[in-house]
Amino acid sequence: MQIGLVGLQYSGKTTLFSTLAGLQLDLSTVKDEQSIEMVKVPDLRLDNLSKLFNPKKQVNATVEVIDIPGLRMSDDNKVKITSTFLNSVRNNDALFYIIRNFKNEAVSHPMTSINPARDIDFLEVEFLLSDLAFLDSRIDKLKREILKLKDDKLKRELQLIEKCHAHVESELPLRTMEFDEYELKILSGFQLLTIKPLAIAVNFDEDSVEEVDSIISELQEKYSKSNAVIIPFFAKIENELINLEEADREAFMTDFGIKESSLSRIIRTCYELLGLQAFFTVGEDECRAWTIRKNFTAQQSAGVIHSDFFNKFIRAEVVHYDDYILYGSMSKCKEAGSWRLEGKEYIVKDGDILNIRHS
Repeated sequence: MQIGLVGLQYSGKTTLFSTLAGLQLDLSTVKDEQSIEMVKVPDLRLDNLSKLFNPKKQVNATVEVIDIPGLRMSDDNKVKITSTFLNSVRNNDALFYIIRNFKNEAVSHPMTSINPARDIDFLEVEFLLSDLAFLDSRIDKLKREILKLKDDKLKRELQLIEKCHAHVESELPLRTMEFDEYELKILSGFQLLTIKPLAIAVNFDEDSVEEVDSIISELQEKYSKSNAVIIPFFAKIENELINLEEADREAFMTDFGIKESSLSRIIRTCYELLGLQAFFTVGEDECRAWTIRKNFTAQQSAGVIHSDFFNKFIRAEVVHYDDYILYGSMSKCKEAGSWRLEGKEYIVKDGDILNIRHS
């Protein structure tokens, strides 16, 4: 499961990527090729469980983040989308637009001025055009095949593709449409760009802290129907924070008027964009967050731990994190009636603590 960071050159995209991955940023070593890192998903619930169990190790959930090379100005002074860039974007399961809202005379914006809405529109329009070109081609191909084969499945696909074409032609991304499971299965093989879940991260600097709320509010209103999450962040400041002790970090943030680090929210948003959630296994050896898709059953979740747990599943002992923190132990959860045994069809909830019984 991959999240692609997409943006214009000098947007702070690589700085954010380095910070998410916990890497020291050295701009002199940055290459014009994509980079991939597994990023830990911060989870205060897991931290609290580890404090209670004091395990030998703690294992956070992870997501794979890809830094796609930034779009730059071409020889004719225009930012152009290349097929190489589009292919890199297609290979991701969800996207994060990294949008610049900071001034730096030493590093000019590829479009010469700071305008977050224009940059978002540029990416959205280019991706819509890419999807439209594919849908045009697919419609032509399906019509030719239907004339030869008279296949009902092809006719149904044509209806779906024409519906998508009309939606994109009206300048609306496909992520704002609703599809049933059959339609999603058809569309999943096409790697359409505007159907991918999207978050927009707007990069501010220390001189624009006071503007954050108003700018984010304006963008949220403008893109309220685009089905995208919009998050402010401070790439340069966040990169400096990762090497500070907790007390120094809090003081640093207070000095700049930043209430909380945006990194945790960005990573959690990545996780949620992919339709993922976590359940926990706990004990003295290990406290771990396991990644599953929403609506996974207890048996499917057990299979994430080990295939034998899926094949030989009997029951799952279940306590939700909130109940465990409230009562303080498994025995007290049992007394309160919040501990229970569930069968293979139980739908696991985000934050469930599971102990799998198997033969």
